[in-house]
Amino acid sequence: MIASTIPTQNGLSFQAFRSTSISRCGSRLNPLIRATSASTQTLTTESSRKHLSNLDKLLHQQAPSLPQQDSTPLQNDSFNGSSPEKRVNHLFQGLNLSRIWPEMKAAEEISPRHLNRLQRLLSKSHEYSPRNNLGSRWREYHGSNDWVGLIDPLDENLRREVVRFGEFIQAAYHAFHSNPATSDEVPPSPHHVAVPDRSYKVTKDLYATSSIGLPSWVDDLAPNLGWMTQRSSWIGYVAVCDDKSEISRMGRRDIVISLRGTATCLEWAENMRDVLVRVPGKENSGRNQPVKVECGFQSLYKTPGSNMPSLAESVMEEVRRLMNLYKGETLSITVTGHSLGAALALLIADELSTCEPDMPPIAVFSFGGPRVGNRTFGDQVTKNGVKVLRIVNSQDVITRVPGMFVSEELDQKLRDNSKVAGVLNVLDNMPWAYSHVGAELRVDSKMSPYLKPDADVGCCHDLEAYLHLVDGFMGTNSPFRANAKRSLARLVNEQKSNVKKLYISKAKDLNIEKQAVAIPSCLPSPS
Repeated sequence: MIASTIPTQNGLSFQAFRSTSISRCGSRLNPLIRATSASTQTLTTESSRKHLSNLDKLLHQQAPSLPQQDSTPLQNDSFNGSSPEKRVNHLFQGLNLSRIWPEMKAAEEISPRHLNRLQRLLSKSHEYSPRNNLGSRWREYHGSNDWVGLIDPLDENLRREVVRFGEFIQAAYHAFHSNPATSDEVPPSPHHVAVPDRSYKVTKDLYATSSIGLPSWVDDLAPNLGWMTQRSSWIGYVAVCDDKSEISRMGRRDIVISLRGTATCLEWAENMRDVLVRVPGKENSGRNQPVKVECGFQSLYKTPGSNMPSLAESVMEEVRRLMNLYKGETLSITVTGHSLGAALALLIADELSTCEPDMPPIAVFSFGGPRVGNRTFGDQVTKNGVKVLRIVNSQDVITRVPGMFVSEELDQKLRDNSKVAGVLNVLDNMPWAYSHVGAELRVDSKMSPYLKPDADVGCCHDLEAYLHLVDGFMGTNSPFRANAKRSLARLVNEQKSNVKKLYISKAKDLNIEKQAVAIPSCLPSPS
């Protein structure tokens, strides 16, 4: 029962997941269903054309037209001695498109040029443009001015930075699923992390430990999944930029702390401990309420393991070491995380900001993060100079928990009303008076032309879906970016039931699904 409800990379909160019913509905626009009447056929054709027109707009960049092909059937030796481009042309020539779209003439609606574009978008590679030099503006992109003027509309350089830090988190998920077990009897061995940016090198493994335990009968029910109930689990890593050309491009040497989301039973159990608890030694930051954070997050952050220090101790020790190693250089610290990792990233950044007298600039890039503490905690983070950019999907319920189910916009409007301000001050003292902190980059899964408008909660919280939405985001009330180039292969592979059927069908026809590299899965996904 436990394993059947626990996601891996989605990192969902137990509280939100148990209060949200996941419903799945098939797409109403399915050009692959044969029409049974003239009116139905017309509707289906129009739906298909709408999909294809949308795809054409999304991939509007001009590509060289492919040469005319004769009607000779594709021969087995047609690939011999031919270039990769010619092989692609032969592949498209051999596709029986009239079978795929029986309601229309495929040759008129889908040209080889369009198929070539779709194949590139569904391929495994990401065809991003070269990185721009950020040397003179790196502090701005790191949040020195709270990203004012860069979020809406979204600045191209900031888009690249956000996606890049999201891929650091994906590397943490890969490393954990490749080796999830941790022994309480012997020190853990180093994890292999395939950092997406080769200019960075991993310097430290990070572990989070729960302060609670599960009954012994849980181990009896799942003897082969003992790692699920372990108290300490690998949760991320510290990496530092070690490439001179990249340091020059970025304008500083960057230290990255990357954290995955919820994966084990005890991490789920900690997510349920959603009562605010006081943080020892923290001042009130000018408010009547003390600094408080979620009990479960604080537990995972501060609890040491039997053979390892706490997450807090590990991070502080490693950052101090790196600061001393690169003393005299221009440094920055970037903490990035998804879901539970986003919550822990905020706790790490807050403590880092005061651990040494002269700390480098600290920025947090969080994806699908829940609320972490009360309003006093948020004031303290801001006062200490930590810059926070929260990437939020409007359809992601995890970003609205724990605490009262109220949007930040409505909460601020209520506080601006003097008639209810006194009541809200009273509510701030309640055990679930949570508040977000930092700037917000808000995307919406309904804006994607590829995802179904009724995508389920697992898809709306999925990290790859987040990166897909950021890559296509231009601004509020703007359409999906026409020149978005992030590969759809992983999205199709991980969220197949939430992707529109037309694109799933084309992925199958182009044999993309077999090419996609899936993240190793140790636990079933709710999607």
